[in-house]
Amino acid sequence: MALSFPDDCRYSDSHEYVRSEGDLARLGISAFAVDQLGDIVFVDLPEVGATLSKGKTFGNVESVKAVEDLISPISGVVQARNEAVLGSPEELQNDPYGEGWLLLVRPEAPAELEALLDAEAYRRKVEGA
Repeated sequence: MALSFPDDCRYSDSHEYVRSEGDLARLGISAFAVDQLGDIVFVDLPEVGATLSKGKTFGNVESVKAVEDLISPISGVVQARNEAVLGSPEELQNDPYGEGWLLLVRPEAPAELEALLDAEAYRRKVEGA
């Protein structure tokens, strides 16, 4: 899979992304994280209504190589979770920025988005530039 870094996303150091969608934010893991994990076999996500805290674990992704915690890049309340990914974790590998999204969240502090890396800064980070 070719690594991509969509410009309409903001990225965390722990490889989660956030895409603003009006009053909501869509969270997922970056193509780089998916590439590093390899074959993903299980995803654990919080229930709708759960509160996320920036910098805190909100679930995990299990691959044949490892189990990685998902770290919330923003604080907010879960509005929806991607049930398709829970049933078919391989969706993460196929389309991490599209069908492989994880959560839809109502941000508590929209300014937290501004603190995340933009696409170019994130690309430089993961490419070691």
